[in-house]
Amino acid sequence: MQLNTVIFDIDGLLIDSEPLWAQAAAEVLMHYNIKLTDEQYKTTTGLRTKEFVHWWLHYFKLNENLQQTIEENIVANVLQKIEASAVIMPGVKNIFNFFKEQQFKIGLATSSPQTLIDLVVDILQIKDIIMATASAEDLEFGKPHPQVYLNCAEKLQSNPLECICFEDSFNGMIAAKAARMKCVVVPYHSQIKEERWAAADLKLSSLQNFNALLLQKLES
Repeated sequence: MQLNTVIFDIDGLLIDSEPLWAQAAAEVLMHYNIKLTDEQYKTTTGLRTKEFVHWWLHYFKLNENLQQTIEENIVANVLQKIEASAVIMPGVKNIFNFFKEQQFKIGLATSSPQTLIDLVVDILQIKDIIMATASAEDLEFGKPHPQVYLNCAEKLQSNPLECICFEDSFNGMIAAKAARMKCVVVPYHSQIKEERWAAADLKLSSLQNFNALLLQKLES
């Protein structure tokens, strides 16, 4: 089936927000005497904030009634950080222009809340390019469940088999593949050699490296 739709994750792919999420979470969790190692934090990358908080509250045997307060504080903190200092990832402008020229339908699908989506759309100045967005914030399951990608495809009136997803996290890659979509991964540079990315259809070191030849390869 011919590819005609592209769906992008946001955090860590379009903007370098993963360090900001880590900082925001660390600052909030320190008030509860929780300090995560880099390895611990990495295991929950790509999860929704509610799942991230629930996981570590359970792990550290803290009162789950703290869930909503911690979750809201982390989101508020990270939104401030993104607005103040988010770095746009290399190749973002070019890849949006590329798919616009290819007349692809373009969407965003993320575990993050709609408030973050709206903020990033403004920062990237892509409001006129994006045709649909989907957040997993209020879904029963977030990534690695495929629902957020399926919802975005439905909004774009696209068959999942017509879609390419761009992801940077393992949970996101699994979600895209479970949705039966092509998946291009752009892992964080320190993780790029890990064998777990073998499930992706294509692995890149940067969005800058995507081109017409690679699109043709995905369609073959």
